[in-house]
Amino acid sequence: MSQSTLAINKSGRMFWQDGQLIYNGKYKIEKYLGGGGFALTYQAMHTKLNRRVAIKTPNISVQRDPDYPKYVERFKKEAQMLAMCCTESHPHIVQVFDFFQEDGRYCLEMQYIAGESLWEYVQRQGKLPETEAIKYIRQMGLALVDVHKKGVLHLDVTPHNIMLNFNSGIPNSGKAVLIDFGIAGDMSSPSTLSRSFGNKAFAPYELIHKGIRHPTVDIYCLAGSLYYAITGQRPTNSFNRKYEQEELVPPKQLVPSLSDAVNEAILQGMALEAKDRPQTMEEWLNLLSLSQANLTEVILASDVGVDYQNLENLLKAGQWKAADQETTKVMLKVAKREQQGWLNYESIENFPCTDLRTIDQLWVKYSKGHFGFSVQKRIWLKCGGNILKYDYETECLLGDRLGWRKNGMWLEERDRGLQEYFSFQDYPEGHLPTRKRTFHPHDSEFHDYGIYDRRNYQLFFSRVQTCKL
Repeated sequence: MSQSTLAINKSGRMFWQDGQLIYNGKYKIEKYLGGGGFALTYQAMHTKLNRRVAIKTPNISVQRDPDYPKYVERFKKEAQMLAMCCTESHPHIVQVFDFFQEDGRYCLEMQYIAGESLWEYVQRQGKLPETEAIKYIRQMGLALVDVHKKGVLHLDVTPHNIMLNFNSGIPNSGKAVLIDFGIAGDMSSPSTLSRSFGNKAFAPYELIHKGIRHPTVDIYCLAGSLYYAITGQRPTNSFNRKYEQEELVPPKQLVPSLSDAVNEAILQGMALEAKDRPQTMEEWLNLLSLSQANLTEVILASDVGVDYQNLENLLKAGQWKAADQETTKVMLKVAKREQQGWLNYESIENFPCTDLRTIDQLWVKYSKGHFGFSVQKRIWLKCGGNILKYDYETECLLGDRLGWRKNGMWLEERDRGLQEYFSFQDYPEGHLPTRKRTFHPHDSEFHDYGIYDRRNYQLFFSRVQTCKL
């Protein structure tokens, strides 16, 4: 046996001794970092580059398992998936540097993350302030957006696998990095092997008990990690929720100061059934923007490839009138109704939730919660709106509240006096985005065009409600 002689501890785990040289002296083991039943991780020094790294290798005890060849294949697949996910050196995904064999055992050389896991950090610090917790979780969400685009699911996005790195000389410098792709899989049908993995405290029941793979699994896990970070407590086990009728305690019940928007985002992300959760990571991340308008950026997600950068630029510059016109433009493009110039019943009913949420969150963010579809929906409900039936009296009350009516008359766009630049506080809450009235000489009548026909308020707000804005 080479100079990398192995020692076996009482539990039967393989470990290298501190100071030991392995792989022909290329790495010097510094200390054992930890591990689970399948793999162990060490801190080491790359002797030629003088770079600290982490080395992960299978536990010697699993060699006695009849499924050991499958474990090895899974370990190789982890290395391949991790290499694919970090090809562009994502700042929030652990980097992989090399994959080699030592004494017949596969080893994965990875980026060493100085710091501690989110689990350890909360155990030491206690529950985190809302803004700090969201900062870390949002970074993880952005990493998973890229991971999912590559057709990969992490399946174990728990506080144990979220490493926090801090620069002691820079305030608020904490950066979250996603590690351990050990049970990661692609979005194809699950294997039997994958069903035995998953952290029961943070995973949805369909992963642990059925092996179902879908982006909503990562959404549930990440929402559960946010629950833990904000409350300092583990959420109710999903198995008990499903089969023992135990209730998930809302995080706001444990932390009364928690914003309603974040409370709702956690509950939606941890919905027991996958169909009731946001279906993409982008959708779930945008839910967090409701309370973080001044602290986070909206992901410009679109299900149909529409570019929302110009809309964001206009809103950021306070060009409200131009942004209102741009909103009409992009919504018609999403619905493929540019020639008609207005949204009909079918296009409203099928308007993609991802796009509707992106547009809404841009308005909410840059108006500091003063404008947006979700704001209009809230006012409409206060006016007595009912998503199940149309009511003209409620429509008029809404028009009065939003400044779209005056002295009992619906206003044309030019009558509203909307300027290129103005303070959003100069107009009523929910005034924008708005519908527009256009005079058509062919029939000598006014018609409602733009975002939606005012006679379709009930349908439009029903769609807003369905999309959980």
